[in-house]
Amino acid sequence: MRCEPGRGPPGGGTAPRAVRVEEHGKLDLERELRTGVPEVILAEGKSVDEVVSLAIALHGATGLAIVTRAGPELAERLARELPVKYHARARIAVACSRSAPREPQGTIGILTGGTSDIPVAEEARVMAEALGCRTVVEHDVGVAGLHRLTDALERVGREADVLVVVAGREGALAPVVAGLSRQPVIGVPTSSGYGYGGGGEAALMTMLQSCSPLLTVNVDAGVIAGMMAYKVLAAPRGTGD
Repeated sequence: MRCEPGRGPPGGGTAPRAVRVEEHGKLDLERELRTGVPEVILAEGKSVDEVVSLAIALHGATGLAIVTRAGPELAERLARELPVKYHARARIAVACSRSAPREPQGTIGILTGGTSDIPVAEEARVMAEALGCRTVVEHDVGVAGLHRLTDALERVGREADVLVVVAGREGALAPVVAGLSRQPVIGVPTSSGYGYGGGGEAALMTMLQSCSPLLTVNVDAGVIAGMMAYKVLAAPRGTGD
């Protein structure tokens, strides 16, 4: 699902800087105009009623509401009120009523170390596609069997302008890919590991300590990785004059 970039509320007019939704909070309606990425509602820590109220207000003002970390019960409630597409594995609900799709900004390649990393990778994929990017995905190509990476990286590398590498445990896949690829690489450590350095700690340290040039986001931050990959592609280029 791709949505037209925000230009204020549907039907024209100018969106205010923020709108209060009862006692639930303030929505930053100018975020997309200011930063290039839209306001996103994190469902974690909020009640179903709070999230639904915020999503209705955001969608009404901008034509787009993205809710992250949304479970099935919340998605069902949202679907009663809004034209929602729910991505269960990513736990993201997207409601878009903008009149025209974005033009594709480019292609983002997404690689995962193992199957347990897929939910975080799906966060990145759904966010990137909502922002207007194509994606190409290869799962389960971690360093425990480097032979799996060769063909996957060749295919993804032919198509992708930016790479998002999602890996838990020791997180070595991201530095390896960064050392083999011409594209910018965004590393996403996941909390899939256990024991000493588990919960994403070792993966985060590995990516931060990488000798290969690598941008690293926080543990399980697939949404942020998708946004940053989009921003890399959407950044203005010089004319060369």
